[in-house]
Amino acid sequence: MDFSSRLIRWYDLNGRSLPWRDTRDPYHIWISEVILQQTRMDQGLSYYLRFLERFPDVFQLAAATEEQVLRIWQGLGYYSRARNLHRAAREVAEHYGGSLPASSTELVRLKGIGPYTAAAIASMAFGEAVPAVDGNVYRVLSRIFAVDESIDTSRGKNLIRELAMNLIPDDRPGAFNQALMDFGSMVCRPSAPLCHSCMFQYECLAKQRNSVGAYPLRSRKSPARERYFNYFLFRGRDHEGLPVFFVQQRTGNDIWKNMYEFPLLEASHPMTIEEVLNHPWWSTPGINPADFVITGPVVQQKHQLTHQTIHARFYQVEINRHAMDVLQRNFQITRPALFEDMPKPRLVERLFRVVNFC
Repeated sequence: MDFSSRLIRWYDLNGRSLPWRDTRDPYHIWISEVILQQTRMDQGLSYYLRFLERFPDVFQLAAATEEQVLRIWQGLGYYSRARNLHRAAREVAEHYGGSLPASSTELVRLKGIGPYTAAAIASMAFGEAVPAVDGNVYRVLSRIFAVDESIDTSRGKNLIRELAMNLIPDDRPGAFNQALMDFGSMVCRPSAPLCHSCMFQYECLAKQRNSVGAYPLRSRKSPARERYFNYFLFRGRDHEGLPVFFVQQRTGNDIWKNMYEFPLLEASHPMTIEEVLNHPWWSTPGINPADFVITGPVVQQKHQLTHQTIHARFYQVEINRHAMDVLQRNFQITRPALFEDMPKPRLVERLFRVVNFC
């Protein structure tokens, strides 16, 4: 079957209209590909437009601070994408004169650009015949060709990549890659695929075997990690009588690096309020129960990440002047309006919205 030409013909008639498809600007394509990793199309589109409005070219992105980049990225999650994008922009500005390399081999050397993103940029912006293999491509090709290898193994990934490499045309590689993405999203969907209207239904080996739902094959997934966060909004008033509270910046190689959050006690299990108040963690802030009062109900939120689940409990704590002085040794004092502009995880953003600072 002439798979590529039929697929591209379908794409020309049915492909989604998206702003980064109206340009061959490699910077715009790069931004779109990074944003759309692990992000729904409808959400990613608004972030793409906002990001380019704030950082219209490589030089302006490179000149920004990491905090400014994270603030624009806030809510998208997977914040290492933003940090890597920022570092790569600085490298492109400094070593490539502000122009992204034109080949996938060179692009993949930049921070945060893996084989998929490099292939997407190279094929769409520069016309290199290299396949951009994402989840949609794994699904479409594994079904049509009944690839009986798990796609989360090296052998399975290499088989799909070989198939795509043999199918991609030299004249329209970017259109081919985008066509496979759209076809996987719109027709050959993860669940309830539209096999009855699929133009490949008579050639699709998975369809002939009546086993479309079994593809692509995957190894058994590890269970998500369960984490239990106890956040404290230590709130008081400054010398002018204005509301203030304390935050900290996450460090290390954990989730949400360099993002801001409330003082945190992480536990291995759900904790009662008695366990919380008697935990050795209180030696870190250095305040005692006489210096604070927990007010209002405890707010609970569940936050799902790809490989872990956060179970958060949020305590609002009124503190006296002595506690304020002690807390400043370990945490950063801020006001509501200032915290609005600090980059923070979506979970912390949601918790912040329940607070009444009157």
